[in-house]
Amino acid sequence: MYTIKKRLGELLLESGIITEQQLQIALEEQQRTKKKLGDVLLAQGVLTEHQLIEVLEFQLGIPHVTLSRFQIDAKLSQVIPEQMARRYQVLPIRADGRKLMVAMADPLDLFVIDDLRMSTGFTIEPAIISRGELQRGIARLYGLQDSMNEMIKDLGTGIAQIDVEDSVILGEDSPVVRLVQQMIEQAVRLGASDIHVDPMDTQLAIRYRIDGQLRNERTVPKSMQGVIIARLKILGNLNIAERRLPQDGRIKMLVDGKPIDIRLSSLPTVHGEKIVMRLLDLAEGVKGLDKLGMTEPTLNLFQRMIEKQHGMVLLTGPTGSGKTTTLYSALQHLNREETNIITVEDPVEYMLDGVNQMQVHPAAGLTFARGLRSILRQDPNIIMVGEIRDLETAEIAIRASLTGHLVFSTLHTNDAVSTVVRLRDMGIEPYLIASSLIGIVAQRLVRCICPDCKTAYTPERQEMIYLERLGIGADKLYRGTGCGTCGKTGYRGRMAVHEALLISDDLRSAIVDGSSIPELRQMAKEQGMTTLFADGIQKALEGRTTLQEIIREVEEEER
Repeated sequence: MYTIKKRLGELLLESGIITEQQLQIALEEQQRTKKKLGDVLLAQGVLTEHQLIEVLEFQLGIPHVTLSRFQIDAKLSQVIPEQMARRYQVLPIRADGRKLMVAMADPLDLFVIDDLRMSTGFTIEPAIISRGELQRGIARLYGLQDSMNEMIKDLGTGIAQIDVEDSVILGEDSPVVRLVQQMIEQAVRLGASDIHVDPMDTQLAIRYRIDGQLRNERTVPKSMQGVIIARLKILGNLNIAERRLPQDGRIKMLVDGKPIDIRLSSLPTVHGEKIVMRLLDLAEGVKGLDKLGMTEPTLNLFQRMIEKQHGMVLLTGPTGSGKTTTLYSALQHLNREETNIITVEDPVEYMLDGVNQMQVHPAAGLTFARGLRSILRQDPNIIMVGEIRDLETAEIAIRASLTGHLVFSTLHTNDAVSTVVRLRDMGIEPYLIASSLIGIVAQRLVRCICPDCKTAYTPERQEMIYLERLGIGADKLYRGTGCGTCGKTGYRGRMAVHEALLISDDLRSAIVDGSSIPELRQMAKEQGMTTLFADGIQKALEGRTTLQEIIREVEEEER
């Protein structure tokens, strides 16, 4: 085994993928942890999984498979059961006589190959596959089909009337219980942020939002709609008999040993209740400030803002732009024994040790404004208000910032400068805005180029014209060609682009004088503010995202 690893290291050196120093560091780590050399190099970020696969394919003569080229027979799920496939991280691809092609992330694991041969009776032909594509393949092959077939058999073609005590939605061995569990588990394994269960005229659509894009995962017969939605409402502790009013709930469960928090929302539509679930991986925790994707100047500016003793810092951007994640990172950074931090949120997304978190409850009369008033009697140093939605909340937050408290909150505006005018339009006096504001950070989330299929290319004519109009010269840009790891999209994961505005004395005077958005924006640029669009373009030139993604996500008026 050691000689194989040594040859792998030598081949990586010969290919110019790693340096001698990187190899020695990895070998020392491998000796210490007893992990495979390839896994150590991947964990250290020295090479990508795509590069490793290419080297293994060349060295061992084992084929590399991408699932888009194979139509996997669903019957193969009976040859290698789901439990075995997940335990050994393998996926049956094709059977030819007594030969079975099996995709593996680690085709060097002879123990697994021998066990599969003895268990199945087939001669095993290993193939190399990326870990991400392997998870998607397992999820799709073993996912929902068996439970769906059982449900169709149990329910027939009619739409069942569901009772809260019905074993169909409560019994652990019930097909619908397994189906819903598998649906959520599959979404988590695919890295989805949301699950949409959409009732239609003749069917029920299940869609996952992955990297900000909704993808139709599958459709199920209309006859299953009632039991699936009832099961989800039971999990979310909602009233299954109430179908005319929207409801909100919460689910907590373990998926692959990781705690997952799910916010569930139901909405009555003409075709039945629509369910949307927001998935939060609690195991990931809160990111450090240096993991937010800010450039060094923006990060330094943000740290200066949040380390003030009093005043107000606002995060702005549309829903789903990562504002709350940034706020949590700021709170975690400031979370010390001598500091009393209290939040009022809707809802509380992550639990922070040492932080007093309160969730609003409008039905009981606990609004942001009322919660904020109560907080002020709790001797806080730092206050976080989930969102400024009305004049009353804005006024209390601003007055709190003027009386010795550091206040964080969010607003829905297009950019940092527009936030000043939004507060003014809400009815806040300009002198109060100028006196209270420390700074504003606007942000958007954009998709990252998949590192496994990232490639440089010469900008096309229209792109050259566009960049020249911006006064930017670039002889190359980057994009993803699409591979199995990223589901042929060319993108994997998301990052933020930022715009940080520190309120200077000149800007305070301009705010008091009632200056317009263009005038304030011009002043901000003159004092060195990097706009959202400029930050995005810089990250596109660095090869972290694409020019098309920046143009799509950052609106025209922000440029």
